[in-house]
Amino acid sequence: MSASNKQPMQLAQAYQHCLDIARNHYENFPTASKLLRADLRPAVAAIYAYARHADDLADEGDAPAEIRIKQLDAWETLLERCEHDEQIDHPIFQALSDSINKHNLDIEELNNLLIAFRMDVSIHAYATLDELLFYCKHSANPVGRLMLQLHGIHETNAMLCSDKICSALQLINFWQDLSIDLPNGRCYLPEEWLAGFGLTGQQLLDADIDSNTLRPALLKAISETRDMLEAGQPLLAMIPFRLRLQIAATIHGGRLMLNRIEQLDDPLHERVTVSKSDWKVLALPILKDTLFPPRSL
Repeated sequence: MSASNKQPMQLAQAYQHCLDIARNHYENFPTASKLLRADLRPAVAAIYAYARHADDLADEGDAPAEIRIKQLDAWETLLERCEHDEQIDHPIFQALSDSINKHNLDIEELNNLLIAFRMDVSIHAYATLDELLFYCKHSANPVGRLMLQLHGIHETNAMLCSDKICSALQLINFWQDLSIDLPNGRCYLPEEWLAGFGLTGQQLLDADIDSNTLRPALLKAISETRDMLEAGQPLLAMIPFRLRLQIAATIHGGRLMLNRIEQLDDPLHERVTVSKSDWKVLALPILKDTLFPPRSL
């Protein structure tokens, strides 16, 4: 029996399981859910639970890389069964299968997330921006595309603008987390950028340079990321009001993060965040872009 044909009570329990995962693991989920249409929240929770579990397989615990890859392969097998509408005795995939069928979701985007999680296991540095954006294509862009699909939006231009925003947000997260990733052996600043300033990723990993030495390369990263984020702004004119409000907040939050990272005295040892008071200051600009979305750069 496929997920779409399961008894309503069983399916409701599967969705509740996903909602519990989302609320327990992701502190912002309740806030974000208020901006979503109520009928879409269960599907978002199913997608989140699916991705959360796969991310944990890639990053949590002390299992060796080959075991993590095998666990992700097993997760992909369940996704394939989900694609073929086979019976799966797993609440996440019961809810996910129902969401795929109900909202016409592209299962390839769900598979792309698994590609990114495999990369997390085996790749900890990138030679070029294109390589890094290939990672973003699989780690971040699918989330935006799935959100658009949940709202019935499938236009190419909307998808491409969403990709720009999502990739920029992934990069912002990398620049925000230098103080966390580098001590853990991960360097996301492309070697080609570092080489342009006479630096290497290994120097960063070895803590062989200071923030002042890194600053020119980081400023380049911030500038490239800012351009990417702004290139996605026309998406606001293509989406419904509630989603537009959420994406406008995301864009303004991303801008603030980039400005804060740019102003850090020691980005190798400091990490910036956006506070509740920051969001209050951003409220009017967010509302303006929601009510009067810019249609082009």
